[in-house]
Amino acid sequence: MLKNGLLLGLFALICTAVVAVVNDSTRDAILAQQKLELRRTLEQIIPNELHDNPLEESCILLQDKDALGTTQPMPAYIATQDAEPVAIAIETIAPDGYNGEIRLIIGIKTDGTVLGVRTLSHQETPGLGDKIERKKSDWVDSFIGKKLRGSDDKAWYVKKDGGEIDQFTGATITPRAYVKSMRNTLSFFEANKKTIFSQSQTCEASQ
Repeated sequence: MLKNGLLLGLFALICTAVVAVVNDSTRDAILAQQKLELRRTLEQIIPNELHDNPLEESCILLQDKDALGTTQPMPAYIATQDAEPVAIAIETIAPDGYNGEIRLIIGIKTDGTVLGVRTLSHQETPGLGDKIERKKSDWVDSFIGKKLRGSDDKAWYVKKDGGEIDQFTGATITPRAYVKSMRNTLSFFEANKKTIFSQSQTCEASQ
């Protein structure tokens, strides 16, 4: 029994060492891939022709539980042209999705116009709620060019709630949560625009 125990302990030690070496050797590659994916996402919601700065390197942190759906600071990426802000991409969370949190990122011009939105992560039902993914549906493109006209703009609700946003057939909770998160984030941006754009870089580029 003692011999078997020692062999088992040695095997566990070797496995732990191997995992540690693999993690260490792949860390840089993983970080590089994450930065590449972040850059691709940002390019989709804030076109390169609008700015002359590297968005993924222009990161600040924003914090507001009611607006951003979490107590944790959320990354935002400021786009500038000739050192003047022209747009921002804000990561935010819809905490009340059908199967939990939905993490999204919204590109917004300085005048409040939506440039684009992408879903970063979610656990919504395949075939129904997953239409918030751009590769599954173009539903998220319906927000492009829209502006929030006040914090309680009735247009920024799904049609079932008297608004103008299409919901999914057989799934209302997911789009309702998504639209609410966008509405809250846009309202927060409009109310704090001057403060947001005056912030210095406060976070590393990450996603």
